[in-house]
Amino acid sequence: MENQTSYTDKVMELCLMAGKIMLESGAETYRVEDTMMRIAASFGIRESHSYVTPTGIIFSIEGELTKTKLIRVTERTTDLEKIAEVNSISRKISSGDLSLDEAYQSLKEIESASLQYPFWLQITAASIASGCFLIMFKGEWRDFIPAMIAGGVGLVCVTYFHRLVPIKFLAEFLAAFIIGFLSVLFVKIGFGYQLDKIIIGSVMPLVPGLLITNAVRDLMVGHLVSGLSKGAEAFLTALAIGSGIAGVLSFM
Repeated sequence: MENQTSYTDKVMELCLMAGKIMLESGAETYRVEDTMMRIAASFGIRESHSYVTPTGIIFSIEGELTKTKLIRVTERTTDLEKIAEVNSISRKISSGDLSLDEAYQSLKEIESASLQYPFWLQITAASIASGCFLIMFKGEWRDFIPAMIAGGVGLVCVTYFHRLVPIKFLAEFLAAFIIGFLSVLFVKIGFGYQLDKIIIGSVMPLVPGLLITNAVRDLMVGHLVSGLSKGAEAFLTALAIGSGIAGVLSFM
């Protein structure tokens, strides 16, 4: 009985760790729930239930002794590689290639690993993307460099402000304000020409595209709480960006 209880606890811890990693990395709600229940089923636990929201996971295993655990998720980012790694481990568990202890160790390594690209590379990508978005929105090539600079500085600012004050809305508002200020400054000194196109291209790296996509996906499959929560978060992000730009334009 004690061995069975210990085994069930280990399976539950494994499922919760997998779900936590995926949710913190930006996975959809349905994917997190499905992965957790598949892992439990692969280890012989057929009756399991998971309830996932953007800020927490409730996981229950039924049997002779029903167990339920809750974990909080406070930090969320976008790391698709971690999601892919957890999915790969889940498939290996389902095919019997990983034992319980091996799967647990693999997930611990993924949890502690930093799989994101270096920060300088993220800034470079955001800068190039800002310039390309400007062209996509029918801007002029002479505004490509100003949009690159403003977009790169914006990503640096949102990252720095979020570390300084862990309030996402405030960090995005200040970053958008600085982007708007730089865009206006470039136009004033003659380095930039189309103010609207420069601003639009520069703020695109801040736009919550993944949040919007996941919110719609969750709503479509019936996860109303998660869908509405992610939609509200995306709306607040858009509001912060718009307010920051509006604040600059109202003073210039």
